[in-house]
Amino acid sequence: MSTENIAIIGSYFDAVAKGDLETVGRLLADDLVWHQPGNGTLSGTHTGKQAVFALLGSFMERSAGTFRIDHVGTLMANGDLVSASIHFAAESGAKFMAMNGVDLLRVADGQIAEVWLFSEDQAAEDAFWG
Repeated sequence: MSTENIAIIGSYFDAVAKGDLETVGRLLADDLVWHQPGNGTLSGTHTGKQAVFALLGSFMERSAGTFRIDHVGTLMANGDLVSASIHFAAESGAKFMAMNGVDLLRVADGQIAEVWLFSEDQAAEDAFWG
């Protein structure tokens, strides 16, 4: 099962990197729960695929389309949980953000059912997103 879950998460990160929203949508469960860390305006728990797509749209809007995950490290699984060390970045006018993070994703029935995100500098991320 861990090998299958790693493959699902690998496909997810590949699709995100390519901007393939159709594949991303297929990989996300309809009742997905997304835990966005911090105390910013985008922080909190977002429930449902549509709410998560709205959140991702806000990332793109607030970063003038520059938000990106520019490195995904080794994917590691423990049962239905898969972790990934990542590096992400975004720009908006004179503002710039780039940092490491860890994404922890839970897979159920072949789809991503829950996501927890961890940022290297949460205060800087909150300041960037507003």
